[in-house]
Amino acid sequence: METYGIEKLGIIGPKAVYRNLSVAQLTEAALRLGEGSLSNTGALVVTTGKYTGRSPKDKFIVDTDGVHNEIAWGKVNRPISREKFNSIKEKIAAYLQNREVFIFDGYAGADKTYTQKFRVINELASQNLFIHQLLIRPTAEELASYGEPDYTILCAPGFKCDPEVDGVNSEACIAIDYEAHTIIICGSRYAGEIKKSVFATMNYVMTKKNVLPMHCSANMDPESGETAVFFGLSGTGKTTLSADPSRKLIGDDEHGWSPDGVFNFEGGCYAKCINLSAENEPDIYNAIKFGSLVENVIMNPETRELDFYDGSLTENTRVGYPVDYINNSQIPSKGGIPKVVVFLTADAFGVLPPISRLDKNAAMYHFVTGFTSKLAGTERGITEPQPTFSTLFGEPFMPMDASVYAKMLGEKLDQYGTKVYLVNTGWAGGSAASGAKRMKLSYTRAMVTAALNGSFDSIEFKHHDIFNVDYPTSCPNVPDEMLDARGLWEDKGAYDEAANKLAQMFADNFSSKYPNMPSEIVNAGPKPLSCVELSEFS
Repeated sequence: METYGIEKLGIIGPKAVYRNLSVAQLTEAALRLGEGSLSNTGALVVTTGKYTGRSPKDKFIVDTDGVHNEIAWGKVNRPISREKFNSIKEKIAAYLQNREVFIFDGYAGADKTYTQKFRVINELASQNLFIHQLLIRPTAEELASYGEPDYTILCAPGFKCDPEVDGVNSEACIAIDYEAHTIIICGSRYAGEIKKSVFATMNYVMTKKNVLPMHCSANMDPESGETAVFFGLSGTGKTTLSADPSRKLIGDDEHGWSPDGVFNFEGGCYAKCINLSAENEPDIYNAIKFGSLVENVIMNPETRELDFYDGSLTENTRVGYPVDYINNSQIPSKGGIPKVVVFLTADAFGVLPPISRLDKNAAMYHFVTGFTSKLAGTERGITEPQPTFSTLFGEPFMPMDASVYAKMLGEKLDQYGTKVYLVNTGWAGGSAASGAKRMKLSYTRAMVTAALNGSFDSIEFKHHDIFNVDYPTSCPNVPDEMLDARGLWEDKGAYDEAANKLAQMFADNFSSKYPNMPSEIVNAGPKPLSCVELSEFS
């Protein structure tokens, strides 16, 4: 039996070893092993048990002399010793003995100058199908000459850690040894852990190759090749706004910005399914077909129809599929130098301008801050919006200090003259709690279009003193009054108070998380006013 070298990892005597099976073969294996069922569209549907999303407290990085001074240690990047890591790895290898093992040898990075080879070894055929569709798939010729991988991921959800013995926090463990080029994942069936481990690896490796790793979507003008990148946390419209029928989709989640342009790290997409409809998200809806892996969506056992509105298992329902399931995708997934960078936020306080232009230092400030806000929950009578600050719009996947990535962004903005805009897709004329409405999607699309086609270059801008940004006085296909966040509030004093409160949240977050950031970046952020100044301002 061909083992493809897995005995080097300590996996001795497996029942069977399969390498780079086809989609049909992996689907058949998953069904044979009872891992899931087929929907009426042919997609493989699975449930992931108690872990229906990432498990941040179970994520570790091996602390070695070679990486210790490069990692931003803390609540996001927790250290684990090489001894503990190797012990868990050996136990996973022993667990996989006498079991069927599924290997996928593929690539991360659509630009071959920067491509990294990843070998993913799975216990579950369904997870092997997932990563087969999410990474870049080699041709037969590339597979024949694949050689040794740059990184190996060992994934065995069925193996559960003993926290007291293994030095971890639960039965699950997701750990990366950057020096040994090895990742282990156990205890969780959530396939996103594999994808995000690839990201966390690329976000470390690419910085050493003069490539800025970015948690963003990207699209491209099909004629000029110029690209735009869209940063934004969940609910800000990143996927929706980057899916522009007049532009090619490069990718929806993670990219690198090299001296040659932008390229996708992936070969697929991992989209949320909750409340999915053919009317609102036709591309994603139509991608749920044979070859896709659906996680935690309730399915009618008789009709095999999926109920995307049922969040009883989790609100984080997901589907993984190859990027070429999207009709307007760019293959290979790379494009030119970004002409525009868009930071998306959904401000539930209703005070940020709908669109603002950022200079280099302000761009670095907002890149590091990664702000959005959410509707208040109902627990304990909370009625105000809740701010969310996620460093670099992807804090859980960024192993190095924020200043490393911010400096790279600033250098690229200087070098290429890329324009940066902050777009608020949230509420206007009041807070979400007050009953105000979200900015119309058609207006937001018009603003993004104006940013991409250069319409703002000849339009007058005003300065917002509290948020320290410039906003346009007009925009094609948008009423002028919709661009003035303060003007939309009936009570101007209430606006000033709410805006100042949010500005103070920005300042407090920045001073606590980034005390060593250069002063020119700090000074480019919002400027909260004192009580006297606010009174005079109003």
